Amino acid sequence: MQQWLVQNKKADFKAIGEKYHIDQVTARIIRNRDVVEDEDIRVFLQGSIQDLHNPHLLKDAEKLAEILTDKIHHKKTIRIIGDYDIDGVMSTYILKTALERCKAVVSIQIPDRIHDGYGLNMDLIDKAYEDGIDTILTCDNGIAAINEIAHAKELGMTVLVTDHHEIPFEDVDGERLYKKSQADAIVNPHQIECAYPYKNLCGAAVAWKVVCVLYESLGIPFCEAEAFLENVAFATVGDIMSLTGENRILVKEGIKRIHKTSNAGMRALIAQCGLERGQIDAFHFGFVLGPCINASGRLDTAKRAVELFFQTDYDKAAVIANELVVLNEERKDLTLEGVEEAVRFYEEHGCEKDKVLVIYLPDIHESIAGIIAGRIREKYYKPVFVLTKAEEGAKGSGRSIEGYSMYEEMCRCQDLFTKFGGHPMAAGLSLPEENIGIFRERINALAALTEEQLTPKIRIDVPMPLDYVTIELVRELGILAPFGKDNPKPVFADRGVRIKRLMIMGKNRNVVKLSMVTANGAPATGIYFGNVEAFLLYIENKFGSNQLEAARNGVSSNIQLSIVYFPKINSFRGVDELQFEIQYYQ
Repeated sequence: MQQWLVQNKKADFKAIGEKYHIDQVTARIIRNRDVVEDEDIRVFLQGSIQDLHNPHLLKDAEKLAEILTDKIHHKKTIRIIGDYDIDGVMSTYILKTALERCKAVVSIQIPDRIHDGYGLNMDLIDKAYEDGIDTILTCDNGIAAINEIAHAKELGMTVLVTDHHEIPFEDVDGERLYKKSQADAIVNPHQIECAYPYKNLCGAAVAWKVVCVLYESLGIPFCEAEAFLENVAFATVGDIMSLTGENRILVKEGIKRIHKTSNAGMRALIAQCGLERGQIDAFHFGFVLGPCINASGRLDTAKRAVELFFQTDYDKAAVIANELVVLNEERKDLTLEGVEEAVRFYEEHGCEKDKVLVIYLPDIHESIAGIIAGRIREKYYKPVFVLTKAEEGAKGSGRSIEGYSMYEEMCRCQDLFTKFGGHPMAAGLSLPEENIGIFRERINALAALTEEQLTPKIRIDVPMPLDYVTIELVRELGILAPFGKDNPKPVFADRGVRIKRLMIMGKNRNVVKLSMVTANGAPATGIYFGNVEAFLLYIENKFGSNQLEAARNGVSSNIQLSIVYFPKINSFRGVDELQFEIQYYQ
């Protein structure tokens, strides 16, 4: 079941449209994204690098840059410790390249997902100490490594943290007590004392901001730091960060640069995925290129992905890029098998009564637990934890739904975990195997989710008749991009759309093409990429098999649907025509 809701936020759409030379429909969508003030509307529509916040506003950014500058001048050894996902890979690339530009003595270490787990650990610190490392610089991790950093300080090392994850805390009698770190400098916009206006930066963006301050202190032109914007954009989308405010600017600017990228690894990855540089947008970051980088950290080692971006020989980069594409195909197959196992677990273990799903699949590869959790969340629309057997106990990932802060709820039962961390919408955890059942019981006992919260909501931006849509309007909607988390593609709806004919298309018979008739009697073309069998069954149950057969044969039928759609321009042999991509129907 779905609940269709029309967003009905008020504003003078006519005035906004006239002021910014946009259609009232576009003005309404901007208001639906909670962009209200004139300056915010201007930045949303026209924001550029000049509108980015001053990196000096980040707490400890200047202090961290000063320490790095001193270490560089005294030729002290610096080790960057990143993470094995796309954000960690991009952060590592940015920091190492920048520090080498500053003549630093620098090395990198990417934790192994299986043997090391996420972020700093005692072994990585001990290895750095054995290697004679003076300074550890983290990126996309470190904020939760309280004990590990204390260990590094006992060994006499300097520890610098750049991160974007939530600050760890303990819930004591309803009061939130934040844990203190002994790091020499911490740059993370989530720190309570941090005055930085925008809190949703990814790890690579935080690292880049630090580089901006460092370059400024060393007299290196800002234009050199701009070269990293393609990496920041890639990480922002790939790490599923909010595409609001400053992040929209970072991604827009990064996409411009990636269209002309000179990085051999990036160019090779784009080519191996069958794409052209000029066509890359946020969708490709999130669903085509990004998964290839993440696959290396999941099934092999993220060091291979890091190597790709440091590679200067295009032919060698192409070999690595091809390996990552192949790994991603393997990851897709493993994910499909894992989702099927998770559905079986749900059905066999009485999970339908649970508001929060805790699914234990001991035999799946731990690296795909998060992806499986996301798929199961989509299927049942509940917060989901997927756990698997690890070297010590169980390990897994969680994916949440709107209105349920997964990280905060986990903090309420943190005594069950050996390690955990994350965001409101996603989390990672490790725990003894014997605690899985206890965790399932307690996380559900704590869950205050209502039936309404557990019903997926389709938020419609504008109820808009198909007849209103023009090619010019569809082109204008492009200014709302990049689309992604918190800035989705606009959602429109129309009712009483008559279906004149439907055809099943595609090599795998997985696309429905519809010849439709609008309320004014005009022809329109619809396309549906969802579950074809479910769509046909819905038509048959609601209108009868005779009507379904008539539509399939192109004979006049009485089928009328309410649809949620997004309009697109289909170009064929130089001719542009409107096409309506149907997302939901009833």
